[in-house]
Amino acid sequence: IQKLCDRVASSTLLDDRRDAVRALKSLSKKYRLEVGIQAMEHLIHVLQTDRSDSEIIGYALDTLYNVISNDLEEEEQEENSAKQVDDLGSQFTEIFIKQQENVTLLLTLVEEFDFHVRWPGVKLLTSLLKQQGPQVQQIILVSPMGVSRLMDLLADSREVIRNDGVLLLQQLTKSNAAIQKIVAFENAFERLLDIITEEGNSDGGIVVEDCLLLLQNLLKNNNSNQNFFKEGSYIQRMKPWFEVGDDNCGWSAQKVTNLHLMLQLVRVLVSPTNPPGATSSCQKAMFHCGLLQQLCTILMATGVPADILTETINTVSEVIRGCQTNQDYFASVNAPSNPPRPAIVVLLMSMVNERQPFVLRCAVLYCFQCFLYKNQKGQGEIVSTLLPSTIDATGNSVSAGQLLCGGLFSTDSLSNWCAAVALAHALQENATLKEQLLRVQLATSIGNPPVSLLQQCTNILSQGSKVQTRVGLLMLLCTWLSNCSIAVTHFLHNPANVPFLTGQIAENLGEEEQLVQGLCALLLGISIYYNDNSLENYRKEKLKQLIEKRIGRENFIEKLGFISKHELYSRAAQKPQPSFSSPDHMMFDHEFTKLVKELEGVISKAIYKSSEEDKKEEEVKKTLEQHDNIVTHYKKVIREQDQELEELKQRVNTLTSQNEQLQATVAQQVSQIQQHKDQYNLLKVQLGKDTQHHNSHGDTFQMNGIQTEEVSKLKEELEEWKKKHELLQGQLKEKDSVIEKLNSSQLEMGTTEQSSQTSKFGGLEHNNELQKELEMLKSQIQLQSAEISKLQMENQKLQVMNTAADPMLGDSGATAATSSELEGRLEQEIKELKSEVKALSEEKESLKQNLDSSSSTVAILQDEKSKLQREVAESKKEQDDLLVLLADQDQKISALKIKLKDLGVPVEDEDDTESGDQGDEDEDGDEEEQD
Repeated sequence: IQKLCDRVASSTLLDDRRDAVRALKSLSKKYRLEVGIQAMEHLIHVLQTDRSDSEIIGYALDTLYNVISNDLEEEEQEENSAKQVDDLGSQFTEIFIKQQENVTLLLTLVEEFDFHVRWPGVKLLTSLLKQQGPQVQQIILVSPMGVSRLMDLLADSREVIRNDGVLLLQQLTKSNAAIQKIVAFENAFERLLDIITEEGNSDGGIVVEDCLLLLQNLLKNNNSNQNFFKEGSYIQRMKPWFEVGDDNCGWSAQKVTNLHLMLQLVRVLVSPTNPPGATSSCQKAMFHCGLLQQLCTILMATGVPADILTETINTVSEVIRGCQTNQDYFASVNAPSNPPRPAIVVLLMSMVNERQPFVLRCAVLYCFQCFLYKNQKGQGEIVSTLLPSTIDATGNSVSAGQLLCGGLFSTDSLSNWCAAVALAHALQENATLKEQLLRVQLATSIGNPPVSLLQQCTNILSQGSKVQTRVGLLMLLCTWLSNCSIAVTHFLHNPANVPFLTGQIAENLGEEEQLVQGLCALLLGISIYYNDNSLENYRKEKLKQLIEKRIGRENFIEKLGFISKHELYSRAAQKPQPSFSSPDHMMFDHEFTKLVKELEGVISKAIYKSSEEDKKEEEVKKTLEQHDNIVTHYKKVIREQDQELEELKQRVNTLTSQNEQLQATVAQQVSQIQQHKDQYNLLKVQLGKDTQHHNSHGDTFQMNGIQTEEVSKLKEELEEWKKKHELLQGQLKEKDSVIEKLNSSQLEMGTTEQSSQTSKFGGLEHNNELQKELEMLKSQIQLQSAEISKLQMENQKLQVMNTAADPMLGDSGATAATSSELEGRLEQEIKELKSEVKALSEEKESLKQNLDSSSSTVAILQDEKSKLQREVAESKKEQDDLLVLLADQDQKISALKIKLKDLGVPVEDEDDTESGDQGDEDEDGDEEEQD
């Protein structure tokens, strides 16, 4: 080995060094210590200097792996040297990683694609992580892109490297949240789920198992990665894992292992130890994607191996725990039997059947507990199957309640314990059901009167059955009587119960019986603490005197302390799932340990209180109850007012929105009206443009300042003047004819003047009259001639105007034709405009009516809004008055509490009891509760 090391260090030829390293590799398995001590430094030097030759690098990596790794063949290990071998690997690893550059160099070599370099590099790094995990993790974490380089191994097309890469990442992610986050955000979930799918899901081989173990490392106790897994919709990709056929016989061991790990992975996401919000969101996602339904199918399938069935029950338990939707779905699941039975009933039948495996019975109990956890509806359904009004008289079907009662009183102590704990969970934090369960009557034997369930439990206790049975019954009775005064009264009403308890506590028994003594002390303490003094013989003071005489207070407190000091109590308090190594260790329930923690202190204080303190406490309690009633009443009133106020606000919002819609409608209509106005004005402008266009082509609509209407008026006047002119011409012709007649008559008179001298004097007077008439006619003719000449001048002027208005036309006939044509066109366009104006006017009128109706609606809405605002103000005023009353009550309570504290009486805050109402009260109400 020394010669080979010298050759590696001093040879100048690469072939010589390669041969020497190959020889060291062959010796490294048998002479691990010697090769490690002498050759490690030289091998690291080879890795640094001979990077160009992949063959020598591969030999060097293999040699280092053989030296560091503890994964030797079994036949090569001696039984007495196992510890020495482990120490040897750890020591060599420590030497190798002392120089951080060595690990960084190894990360660089792992990036090489050459198979002979990459594969031994991956194996060596895995071995280093196994030997000195935290130190190597820290070096990789601070190395630039260290984790990212290793993630590339999952994408390698060579399955050997990919599979060993999964093993490397398993070691890398152990107990290191920072590396887990980096690996998750490097798309590890996507790649691992793809590998699982490629390998055939649960039917795959060892590779699927390795991927599932890596997924568990990434998700367990890592809230960030769990949230990333859920947000990335990877829960939906888990559903195909749980698809099973009708024939489930002959499952391979690998399939059982894979399915077991898959179920554990689901439980990691919904574990009760996770933050409640994260667990709840994962539970909802599992329901919506159908994963819960698939698990229930496995639950009810036939031929499923027992350990898979047990783990499936545990998984379903945690998927439904505290999630109302999932619990309701589970309650609706039926087993494929004839007739169909609810899955809960089928599971309870397994729980109370002593032939079933112990772990399966524990799993069913856990499932039942998870079904009832924070599920008052489910609790009510279970208890209702015990009540007289709902029991099936025909006996055709077995109910959950009947199975629990059967288990409670069977000869198998484990069935007794499981049934008692299950029934206690049905009563957990539910005072109503505790009272209802008092009505349950049992027929013990033919001919005897029925006995209450409470009485039967105490009868079995007094018969001296097994310790496990008595512990279960005592836990049931403690849960039943706690915080339920009526149940305490029923318990004390049986005169044999108190002597039995005091007798059990007072005796000095062995270690096994000490647990029963502690539980009897707890039950007696509950009977004192929750006693309402309704039975004269068993008032608080008398019971305390009885303890003082028969047992002694100190002895009583000591026996009470036996419970919390017990080893099995500590185990049960750790987690909700009942996990016991053997049936004999099945003593305490997780929820019951919480009850013991809550009651142990208050019972100890209650035992030492004097009668006067009890009286004062009773008075304070009564006052507090009165105060609570008043507060509850006012809370109810305030809640109702808040609801009314909310309704009024909603109405105001509705009316406001309607008002806004109407205003928007009005605004829209106004804009439409404006648009119509704009269109109307635009038409007028276009009409004006058309008239200008006609005028430019010789039309006589407007010329020399004369408008169309003036032209038509002038034409009418012209026609009138023409008619007058013709009339005067006719009159003138008549006058001319009269004058001619007069002239002719005058000539005739001149010719006959000499012949008619005899008549000269007689006709002279007549002649004078005719002369006067002639002069009058001449003057009249002159006037008419002047008027005619005036009319002719006006006529000429009009003709001049007409000709000036149409210079393009040569004669008056063409002018008249053009003007008549223009008049026709003008009249037609005026008619069209009038019809459009009429239509617009009608539309405007309808819009105006709509606007008026909208305005009236708005006014009505505004009136209603003002009324609502006044009502809101009145409600606020009433609420303020109520708050003042509450403040007064609070001051009284504070004074009473101060008096109690002065007297040394502990007064509990009521935050827990009032927490359900805190969301409905304002800030002042919260302060009252905290006080």
